[in-house]
Amino acid sequence: MEKGERRMNFWKLCLVVLGLTTIIGVGSASAACTNANLTGIWGFQVGTAVGQFTGDGAGNLTGSQVVNQNGTILSQTFSGTYSVATNCTGSATFNISGGGTGSVNFVFDQAKKGLQIIATDTGGVAEGVALVRGVVTCGLTGKKTIYAAELLGKINGTGPIGYVFQAILDGKGGVSGTGTFDVNGAYSIGAISGTYTQNSDCTGTLQITTPQPIPDKLNFATVVVNSGKEILLLETDAAAAVAGNMQK
Repeated sequence: MEKGERRMNFWKLCLVVLGLTTIIGVGSASAACTNANLTGIWGFQVGTAVGQFTGDGAGNLTGSQVVNQNGTILSQTFSGTYSVATNCTGSATFNISGGGTGSVNFVFDQAKKGLQIIATDTGGVAEGVALVRGVVTCGLTGKKTIYAAELLGKINGTGPIGYVFQAILDGKGGVSGTGTFDVNGAYSIGAISGTYTQNSDCTGTLQITTPQPIPDKLNFATVVVNSGKEILLLETDAAAAVAGNMQK
């Protein structure tokens, strides 16, 4: 190979490397967030509320939620606006049906499929998560699904609780499984049984009975997220401030 030809090949290689570096740089820059990242249907659980909202990608959202307000269960709708910064943080304000307003700040995860959320209203503390619903067929499909579940919170007059259990949904409305159930420091290990409903919009309910020696019948509002891989839960029993999730 002639010296001139070697030099030409060297410069060609440099140009290729430079081109790849430029592409990588553009790719990194395109990772910045905009309002368009909050598009479609998302499920959320924040504080003592669980529900869904739809973002239009242009700064507007609408949604519905079930709220456990000191034992009073409320079904509400809401609408509002949001703003997403280029660094993938954001905020939202909304008006609730029947009166009332709310505001939150949030941060996207790296895949932009989930949010960590904290309420910014004065007078209380509430935080939680939101996950995009994704492509999923909800309802009693007849297909058995096994989830790992965890619940944390407190029961007024009883104390803190922590539950970890396997939940087997039989696809027909029945629930079974086993787990460990801690109520104010006293725990039991055993089987659960129960029932569930699931609507075509991926909202639903779950009822389980925990084992002896601390038996309890628990009721939850649920929302399916992450293409059916997760379910967000909020207990709807009086005096309960308990929430959690189930994961495949």
